[in-house]
Amino acid sequence: MRINLASVLVDDQDKALRFYTEVLGFKQKHDVPMGEFRWITVVSPEEPDGTEIVLEPDEHPAAKPFKEALVADGIPFTSFAVDDVRAEYERLHGLGVRFTQEPVDMGPVTTAVFDDTCGNLIQIAQQAE
Repeated sequence: MRINLASVLVDDQDKALRFYTEVLGFKQKHDVPMGEFRWITVVSPEEPDGTEIVLEPDEHPAAKPFKEALVADGIPFTSFAVDDVRAEYERLHGLGVRFTQEPVDMGPVTTAVFDDTCGNLIQIAQQAE
């Protein structure tokens, strides 16, 4: 068994697609009309056949209160691996991304947390060597 898809609940699919591709650097894999919304997935350019992130509309009644509670408590919705948290922090900060946690060494991992502009906090993490 392996992970094929992971969803990120977003408040605006167009805004999310722009942020996740133009700012974070993911590559669009699918964009299929599905009635009012679309089936949009992005992948890492380093693993184009790897796990896809679904930019899922947060239209379920439980989604927005769930997201708001996580943000209020400072809890990231998910985590993305990076080779160098400090370098990625500087790159994203330079692009205007708002961080709620600057890079912090936590022993075996260094993390930072940013606002994805779509209602989520996202963690970036680097494993210690």
